[in-house]
Amino acid sequence: MKRVVVRLQSSILFFLLTSVLVISGCRNKEQGQVAGRPPAPVVVAGVEQRDVPVQIKAIGNVEAYQTVQIRSQVNGQIQKIFFKEGEDVREGQPLFQLDKRPFQADLEKAIGQMKRDQAQAENLRIQADRYSALEKAGIASHEQAEQFRAQAKADASAVEADKAAVDAARVQLQYTDIVAPINGRAGSLMINLGNLVKANDTPYLVQLNQVTPIYVTFSVPEANLDRVRRRFTSGQLKVLAYPKGQSDRPAEGRLTFIDNGVDMTTGMFKLKGTYQNKDRRLWPGQFVDVALELSTQKNAVVVPTKAIQTGQQGEYVYVVRADSTAESRPVKTAGAFQNLTLISDGLKTGEQVIVNGQLRVAPNAKVIVQSTLPGTQPAAAPAGGGL
Repeated sequence: MKRVVVRLQSSILFFLLTSVLVISGCRNKEQGQVAGRPPAPVVVAGVEQRDVPVQIKAIGNVEAYQTVQIRSQVNGQIQKIFFKEGEDVREGQPLFQLDKRPFQADLEKAIGQMKRDQAQAENLRIQADRYSALEKAGIASHEQAEQFRAQAKADASAVEADKAAVDAARVQLQYTDIVAPINGRAGSLMINLGNLVKANDTPYLVQLNQVTPIYVTFSVPEANLDRVRRRFTSGQLKVLAYPKGQSDRPAEGRLTFIDNGVDMTTGMFKLKGTYQNKDRRLWPGQFVDVALELSTQKNAVVVPTKAIQTGQQGEYVYVVRADSTAESRPVKTAGAFQNLTLISDGLKTGEQVIVNGQLRVAPNAKVIVQSTLPGTQPAAAPAGGGL
């Protein structure tokens, strides 16, 4: 029985010693692999302090400053078109001309009627004056004189009505010349040369959009209403618009409109920015990324957004130590501006973070810095002759 116990104890001791040797060998192997790994090539950027705008971002839609649908105010046939589709037109420029002949004839008829009534009214006025004189002399009765005076007044009123008819006919004739009411850009022709048009019945002839200046409309959550209203009343707020696919050189405008209510279904309220749009980067109907600048955060700690990594424990960055090893450090972010991310905790100014090559980097492993992003060390730029 003692021999069995001794043999069992020997077997357990042998098993424990073997396990220790195996684990020790594995650890030595892993350490050898880390120590033997070549330095990972990386690109770094410096941690900076900058004045960063506090922004509210949204998706906006470009709208024409003014939109006019050109329609005919009289019935007629299109005889001339004075512009081409898609070209700019100026206020007062002729666009269409309708057949003038029916309206010219109506005008001449109204003028003839007016002249006839004027002659008749003048004759009755003279008769009324004559009978008024005869009435004073006692030759004509009061009834006769009064009859001529009443008839003269009626004919004078008819002349006034004829003048109004002439003016109306002249206006109708003027409506055959259709001009641009605004400066704008012409769209597609909806009705071509030779077609008949009806007053306020046919589809519009062409649509004009004023694109200089131009609007951008966007909506933001109602939680920002108080902040936006306070800043809006204290001064003009800058609104940046980035056309789709562009991340730099935004169009710059000013906030000019806050809607008078919040949409109860979405909890959003509408804003509108006005842009001069002299280079015509913005176009009606276009979708843009909008950034409304409310204020500026002074001396904010920022790093390039590409440096921020996300793991199981949250966001982190790789910091390059003085001994050229990479440290995985958790950080707290506080928003973004363009290609920069604001850091509220975890980094200090002057440290270097890895922005490219993170997939080859292991914590505490050696790295080799191939390049530093330009502009990340503005203080050292003058000594080097520029960025």
